[in-house]
Amino acid sequence: METQYSSDTNPKREECVVRERTTRNAAVGVAEHGNSADLVTVSSDGELIDRRRIDLTEGGLPTHPYHHEGAWAVGRYKNSAWSREISLEEAIELIELVHEAAAHGARASLEALVADSDFPISTIAIRKCPKLPPTIEERIMDSRAQTVADSVMYREALATAATARGWSVYWYDREKVFNEAASVVGCEDINIFLLEMGKTVGPPWQAKHKLAAVAALAATARPKPSR
Repeated sequence: METQYSSDTNPKREECVVRERTTRNAAVGVAEHGNSADLVTVSSDGELIDRRRIDLTEGGLPTHPYHHEGAWAVGRYKNSAWSREISLEEAIELIELVHEAAAHGARASLEALVADSDFPISTIAIRKCPKLPPTIEERIMDSRAQTVADSVMYREALATAATARGWSVYWYDREKVFNEAASVVGCEDINIFLLEMGKTVGPPWQAKHKLAAVAALAATARPKPSR
């Protein structure tokens, strides 16, 4: 049995084919932005199951505590109109609170996704993280680490929540994942497949949704975790 998607707008009428696995399961692709993320869930035979946006933190907590409060604590952006006085100890305590909130938000978001899905989910695809110093203070003090630490915090929160559910985590490379998905789908131009996939759910179907979708598709080809 095959699921086929073709595009009438493509002059070559190239067909994209996903061969159905023996057992249908699903993978979640993540496109994160700040403390929010777009999740696109795709079955192993290429069906879009779910698309949703989640917020990992709320309640007035800062969304970029490393980049803002952490930077202010060590004197970066001191002359900026939007900076404020905060001690290093206060910044670390605040970042710890955001870490805890993100962990809670990730667990709740994945639990809600599972409750709404008719397919067993076995994998999550998250953009791979750069290597950072191990402690909050070290990340604040390192100017390079401080600029990416917030994004890494949210990605790691989702990975931890997924692992706790028994899912495997596929750390995808944004530069390679479109080609990987094309290989899974079986066509040279993954955009053909994405065009048809987007039609099944309607707008919005933006670049971030497409990224999450191809990440999920690529993840369906990865080994499933043992239970």
